[in-house]
Amino acid sequence: MEATIVSNSVKHYPVLLKEIISVISPQHGGTFIDCTLGQGGYTKEILKYKNTRVIGLDRDLNTEVIGKEIQEKYVDRFIFKNLKFSKINNLKLKKEDIKGIVFDLGYSLIQIKDPKKGLSFNSQGPLNMMMGLNDFSADHVINNLDEKEIEKILKYFGDENDAKLISRNIVKERQSKKINTQELVKIIERCKRKKNYKVHSATKTFQALRIFVNKEISELIYGLINAVKVLKKDGVLAVVTFHSLEDKIVKYFFKNLSKNKSISRYEPKIKQREIFFSMPLNKPIIPSDKEIKENPQSRSAKLRYVVKQKEAYEIENDLIDKFSYLLKIENLGLKL
Repeated sequence: MEATIVSNSVKHYPVLLKEIISVISPQHGGTFIDCTLGQGGYTKEILKYKNTRVIGLDRDLNTEVIGKEIQEKYVDRFIFKNLKFSKINNLKLKKEDIKGIVFDLGYSLIQIKDPKKGLSFNSQGPLNMMMGLNDFSADHVINNLDEKEIEKILKYFGDENDAKLISRNIVKERQSKKINTQELVKIIERCKRKKNYKVHSATKTFQALRIFVNKEISELIYGLINAVKVLKKDGVLAVVTFHSLEDKIVKYFFKNLSKNKSISRYEPKIKQREIFFSMPLNKPIIPSDKEIKENPQSRSAKLRYVVKQKEAYEIENDLIDKFSYLLKIENLGLKL
């Protein structure tokens, strides 16, 4: 995942902000859930509209500082919860008119540069990558899982072509020393058959580890499913993704519940899948050339959104089955 603010650490840059505001329409009022509060970019913009209320979620406890600042300004209109967004249905929302739910799946530059988190291949010291409310760190993964298991993580979560060679060398190197961030980077650089001077050699491996450590696949899958349960009829569900694996999951979920699959005319009508969403756009919204120029980290962002068509709190979907092979790999973490 990529940063969602510019390299200037003072300037917060929420990706596709104008586009998000356009699709969720806070000018009409209602309650909105910002599932990834971060630096509060979307939340602050929504709260500029007087009849709005925002519930901000973030698994990163450091975000609570931002949450308190916003709450001081909007005492009766903002609440912060240190909560994974997969648990969104645990919130007591029966009396809330949930008009929009927003997910920004990127990391902020502040998080990327935090040495304690160890998200970057430029970090020094132990491997960490825990965003908050975690069960294990990247250190546990690299120094404990076997060669085949590490290979699967790198291949499926990072699309790393050299996953087999990298995992083999990780297991070999750790026999003589514990592998930290810089040691891992050196191993990866030695394994790369083809050098890409535009992208750092460790990018895909570090992406894969971040996804695995933070259980981002199950987080996204259950986050989407549970978000639909709390969203009101005519409410908008909007998701900003930053890499192809995330986008694949979001795209499938939205399209699968937005129109009926091809079904034989001889099958009973009761077997036909219900339509829960309208999807105004088939293609994702991407940043403008101007935004990319101002914030190069936004270049891979894609915004997809749907509008809930019926008041339903349980949905029939095959999202979990569709991506069960990824969830199975994620479950390797149960060994740690």
